[in-house]
Amino acid sequence: MRKFLIIFLVFPVFYVLASCAPAAAPPSDYNVVATIKDIMDSAVDPSADYIWESLGTEVSAEGVKEKRPANDDEWKEERRKAVLLVEAANLLLMPGRKVAKAGEKAENPDVELGPEQIEALINKDRPTFVKLAKEFQQTAIEQLKAVDDRNIQELLRTGGDLDTRCENCHKVYWYPNDPAFKQPEGGEPTAKSEPTSKPDEKK
Repeated sequence: MRKFLIIFLVFPVFYVLASCAPAAAPPSDYNVVATIKDIMDSAVDPSADYIWESLGTEVSAEGVKEKRPANDDEWKEERRKAVLLVEAANLLLMPGRKVAKAGEKAENPDVELGPEQIEALINKDRPTFVKLAKEFQQTAIEQLKAVDDRNIQELLRTGGDLDTRCENCHKVYWYPNDPAFKQPEGGEPTAKSEPTSKPDEKK
């Protein structure tokens, strides 16, 4: 009877402690393979470049030529690139996504941060990274609508806005040490808005 009473009293305590223990995290539905750098190189950069380069004004000896998507196939390709930009923001925000592969270095270390430094900044204040990525995505959504409407003026506007969104993120995480973003004490920025020694990639 005494042994049964001890077991009877201990079992509820064990049950309460077990129920309070943190549950094991469920297995992820995602298999995160590519890095942020991979997504930028494979999706964001080429897609944004395609849209930017599909619009413009060319001046030559033959006169002035407005560059625009000219037929249904070109508009279809424009839309493919716009969709990639919208969804790339979701890919960048997936949990567990590394900035770069192990051993990769900054191509321009005098201005750019290394992958480990970028990742440390993201992990230190992830809400800011999420905010910037969502702002980029919202502009990409507006750009997709402009493509669907075949609205050239909106495409030009959103194209400029998209470049600004890219810069807003890059100057925080990629090249915050660029002299273009430095400010003198109590003064205005010392350089123009575009970095003087910015890497070749513009996104």
